[in-house]
Amino acid sequence: VQLQASGGGLVHPGGSLTLSCSASGHTFSMFYMGWFRQAPGLEREFVSTIRWPAGNTYYADSVKGRFTISRNSAGNTVYLQMNSLKPEDTAVYYCALSSRPWDYTKRFAYDHWGQGTQVTVSS
Repeated sequence: VQLQASGGGLVHPGGSLTLSCSASGHTFSMFYMGWFRQAPGLEREFVSTIRWPAGNTYYADSVKGRFTISRNSAGNTVYLQMNSLKPEDTAVYYCALSSRPWDYTKRFAYDHWGQGTQVTVSS
């Protein structure tokens, strides 16, 4: 499985960005596909994920109500719409895919990772 993430950038506080992550290869055993983020000096943390194939969505408390995860009809691309961005959202965002029905908030549940995309929220 290969994951290709895109969409990061620099945005002012209160602004919006949309991240995309496309999966290719053997994705038929997918349970979750979502996003983690890592700020300098901090641990990589769960942001949001979507359950396959049901489509249930899950969010970290810190982004609930501001971020929305969705997928395309083909089921191979996940989007993260980020609104009302704050400076504390600044991080490298990583797309991840899990083929295991484990705790979706934990890094070890995800066995495939994309390259990170930088999101910087600054005035």
